[in-house]
Amino acid sequence: ACAVAVPLAGAGRGRVPAPPPAGVAAPAVAGLDGVYAGNRANAGEAARMAAEYGDEGRARVERELAGRQLLAFDGRGQGLVTEVLGELATAGRVAVLVPGSDTGIDTYGRFRAGALALHERLGERGAVVAWLGYETPGTFSSAVTTTGRAKDAAPELRDLVGDVRSVVGSRARISLLCHSYGSVVCAEAADGLDVDDIALLGSPGTGADTAAALHTRARVWAARGTGDWVENVPHLSADLLGTTVGFGTDPVSPAFGARVFDAGDGGHSDYFAPGSASLTNLTRIVLGETRAVTS
Repeated sequence: ACAVAVPLAGAGRGRVPAPPPAGVAAPAVAGLDGVYAGNRANAGEAARMAAEYGDEGRARVERELAGRQLLAFDGRGQGLVTEVLGELATAGRVAVLVPGSDTGIDTYGRFRAGALALHERLGERGAVVAWLGYETPGTFSSAVTTTGRAKDAAPELRDLVGDVRSVVGSRARISLLCHSYGSVVCAEAADGLDVDDIALLGSPGTGADTAAALHTRARVWAARGTGDWVENVPHLSADLLGTTVGFGTDPVSPAFGARVFDAGDGGHSDYFAPGSASLTNLTRIVLGETRAVTS
């Protein structure tokens, strides 16, 4: 109820100018090098425009992005980034990370840190795709209590998984690792999605009553650290002024039916913390070492 009543923090901030996204073909057609080059150039131009506008913080982040492996980039507004860590074309194991609320270009570094921690554990055995491919809701906004943003994002996530599959082929394992509101996005995209595992981390709920209701062939996992404040979020849904608020069944409850694994004592932002039980188990899930995952 508070989230419905509290206006979005920072809504009055000016929008930093940026060019439209680069017109690159799908990676299976253009090849990864061509896609990376086009998006790097676009990020570099966005950095130049942000610097001229006077937003040096945004410009600095975009300059860094201009030197990375970008499957997609859009510097307009909150910003969208899809970055690859590792060699996607030869990877036999791929993790796609889906972030939760308050993630944009300006806060991309904290999201990328989790992707880096996982990639370091995977080593040459796998690649990580950090997918900031949707406009995430603010933590203190009405959007974070409904599935609206997730429904809008689901087709984009399906397209991304399709692009990744076209690059890695049918034999590679693809795992979706979905944090917080990102778990709602993954649930909306799950039906028929060509992935092997879906892990829900610190999830407020998915909008589905059970894992079976996601209509996915993937193994569905769930975890919540003992220090995660999401435990205190009411796991219910209700109609409020014509909108369904809340996401229903707790994904770590027996009623949901996911494979619950140990996330240690971490808080809401600690699922990819180096040395954590959560990161260890996520690495095992991505590598397909499912019998080694601790409950």
